[in-house]
Amino acid sequence: METNLPTPSKPLNIGTRGSPLALAQAHETRDRLAAAFDLPLEALFIQVISTTGDRIIDRPLKEIGGKGLFTREIEEAMLNGSIDIAVHSMKDMPTQQPDGLILDTYLPREDVRDAFIALDGGALAGLPQGGVVGTSSLRRRAQLRLRRPDLQVVEFRGNLQTRLKKLSDKVADATFLAMAGLKRLQMDDVPRTPIEVEDMLPAVAQGAIGIERRINDSRAADMLAAIHDGPTGQRLAAERSFLAALDGSCETPIASLAELDGTSLWLRGEVLCPDGSEAIGDDMTVLIEDGAAAGRDMAAKLLDTAGEGFFDWRTA
Repeated sequence: METNLPTPSKPLNIGTRGSPLALAQAHETRDRLAAAFDLPLEALFIQVISTTGDRIIDRPLKEIGGKGLFTREIEEAMLNGSIDIAVHSMKDMPTQQPDGLILDTYLPREDVRDAFIALDGGALAGLPQGGVVGTSSLRRRAQLRLRRPDLQVVEFRGNLQTRLKKLSDKVADATFLAMAGLKRLQMDDVPRTPIEVEDMLPAVAQGAIGIERRINDSRAADMLAAIHDGPTGQRLAAERSFLAALDGSCETPIASLAELDGTSLWLRGEVLCPDGSEAIGDDMTVLIEDGAAAGRDMAAKLLDTAGEGFFDWRTA
């Protein structure tokens, strides 16, 4: 392995989207790899790749193709050898990877909570009746409508900085961001109110960074194994199996969170009608190694117990 490590003249190419948050995540990956193998940073090259999801920001994701719009060009670059690994926000990742690619490395998970952002620093409960909230997330939209049906919801596509600018331009009174993104970008000046997971269950894999590679790339596999965070992987195995069993995509308001306690894993899941008119959920505690099976079992239970028409989005 040591003789096959990347060098400044033959670097490991790390693919990423170009937003400030994506770049911060790529730099964290590069720094962890450099530290693990005592490499100069020049041996790890960060290559920015523009994706369709980044370029089209004036329409909801469901109208232009869903989550894969943030990964397609990056994965194509990996399959053709232009890059060696790719760094992703896991909440943006489809549950299946293209043939030849695998996603099995995760960095330590950050804060999983959503943050309510209002320029006056107020909380969601203090937003006046009829207030306007901007979000592009179907999950957040449905959860908000369930809790505050009096509020107006408008589309808010774009990266974190773009959404904050829309807020300052008074396109809306408030928005939601992930606490993890604010922390990774050290945006301590942004007024925010963290929303506890008991009040608003987060997106599947929120706060987690995943690293994708070619299945047959043994060097990348060996290097990534050195920075993989096992507990994050165990939690995401449960959450993502729940999502996969429900046919989850950007067109489905689905939330889930797995937490570890000793040898046990506590999994919570929620599925909502897109209009926020109804929500169903469940939770279960299992051994950590049974987390993926628990996700599938919970999804099957919700599919079985939901009222007629609740899951019409699966065939719409």
